[in-house]
Amino acid sequence: MTESELFDLWRTNAKEDPDLQSELESIKNDSDAIFDRFYRDLEFGTGGLRGVIGAGTNRMNIYTVRRATQGFADYLNQEYKNPSVAISFDSRIKSDVFSKAAAEVLAANGIKVHIYTELMPTPCLSFAVRALNCQGGIMVTASHNPAKYNGYKVYGEDGCQITLRGAEIILEKINSLDIFKDVKTSSFDEELAKGNIKYIGQDVIEDFYKHVLAEGINADLCASSGLKVVYTPLNGTGNKPVREILSRLGISDVTIVKEQENPDGNFTTCPYPNPEIREALEVGLRYCNEVKPDLLLATDPDCDRVGIAVPDGDGYALFSGNEVGALLLEYICQQRIKKGTMPKNPIAVKTIVTTDIVNLIGKEYGVEIIDVLTGFKFIGEQIGLLEAKGEENRYIFGFEESYGYLSGSYVRDKDAVNASMLICEMAAYYRTQGITLLQARENMYKKYGMFLQTLHSFTFEGASGMKRMSEIMTQLRNAHPTEIGGLKVERFEDYQTSVAKDLVNGTESQITLPKSNVLAFYLEGGSKAIVRPSGTEPKIKTYFTAKQPTRAEAEELEKKLYNDFTKVFN
Repeated sequence: MTESELFDLWRTNAKEDPDLQSELESIKNDSDAIFDRFYRDLEFGTGGLRGVIGAGTNRMNIYTVRRATQGFADYLNQEYKNPSVAISFDSRIKSDVFSKAAAEVLAANGIKVHIYTELMPTPCLSFAVRALNCQGGIMVTASHNPAKYNGYKVYGEDGCQITLRGAEIILEKINSLDIFKDVKTSSFDEELAKGNIKYIGQDVIEDFYKHVLAEGINADLCASSGLKVVYTPLNGTGNKPVREILSRLGISDVTIVKEQENPDGNFTTCPYPNPEIREALEVGLRYCNEVKPDLLLATDPDCDRVGIAVPDGDGYALFSGNEVGALLLEYICQQRIKKGTMPKNPIAVKTIVTTDIVNLIGKEYGVEIIDVLTGFKFIGEQIGLLEAKGEENRYIFGFEESYGYLSGSYVRDKDAVNASMLICEMAAYYRTQGITLLQARENMYKKYGMFLQTLHSFTFEGASGMKRMSEIMTQLRNAHPTEIGGLKVERFEDYQTSVAKDLVNGTESQITLPKSNVLAFYLEGGSKAIVRPSGTEPKIKTYFTAKQPTRAEAEELEKKLYNDFTKVFN
């Protein structure tokens, strides 16, 4: 069908949601708007769906959610006998509506549903899948995207986001479905009364809390440390669980950012609710200027990422995800060895775009470092592989540069509840030693050398943007630079073709990780550049590592790497 034919079809059939009808009516004479909404189906990737909320096949709405859920249901009924699914949702616009729509489709397909009574973090969804012996899970969230987005993440029975194979099968099934004719649905209230849909009880939430608290190392120091915290849940799901955990630790001096305390899918005071960027923390930083805390904590809407800021002179310095992760790893290693709780042959896991300072920390403490593709599900997969051998206790920590951390095996996704606890505990411990987190960071760089990592994203909206992204990746793949920022490229890795080229010796080797559209350039002296398209947003992401003796030298080199490498984006 053409875009205009699809538009007419939706005007006739998509009548359950009056918001969609109003939107369709408003664009009936706007060919560009119609094209953008109907030129493609919203892509079901390895993480599920993510897109702008609205009418059309290229939007998040009850119809695209139902169609994706029907495909997921067909997959589950093919793979399992009497499957069940856990569902959670965050504070985004229509998250509750989409979660109920998914539950209605699953129940209509004979699949039992366990759903939280209120918004809950992503790690609580991962936990519920395993705790309730489900074969799948759905988390309705667009993570840290702007307010106009929503999304839908699919999980397997292991509590990880669905595997590459699973995603391919589900996508195949989705593509075979007519969005209006082939989707089974039912009444939420009727299925609830029949027991086919059940609410997840407080006992599961309490069990989650117990597992988080069990990851503490020096938890007993928190109450007497005098640690002072400002916390913002950025209008998301972290408000209750993070505050509950801090309270149980005895951290009582916690100031909540009132403007961002309660659920608000419009994110009025933080239009881009991503703790990776300073803009999202601005309101919290204003609180810091008044309250003068030791630490600012900020969790994203689905509470799987956390960002921090710490006192620095008259202001507050933001730490990167790489810095927080590296500090946590060193803290965990030091303290577990000190307390005699370090397992034999310990393992930490990081993604390929995460800081290489981790390798030096691992060497210092005898910890094996495993590199995986971008996406926390690959970290969760490593925990599962250890579990299959009865060795999950060897896993001590995993993290990615995009502010996601996990120290336990009780969930298989990044957990900002766990990370908030660990960060506060680490800060409390250092405080009792007379060390600030800023000093701890500098001590780390003095010990291992300066690793400056930066992330730069380039947005390409619409159909033309997708084409341009593809052209850039093809150009870099087929005619890749041999020098970046004045440094020779010594090694080039293409994760799509699984080929690594040693440009010094002229040899090639195979990359054993799954295929992925990622290119890596290893430079002389230990610096690096990596580029990949985002799996959830219309962006190309570039990651630079500048390794130098001092921060000033690293910052100068990073500018050179950025200016030289990104010429191809113009």
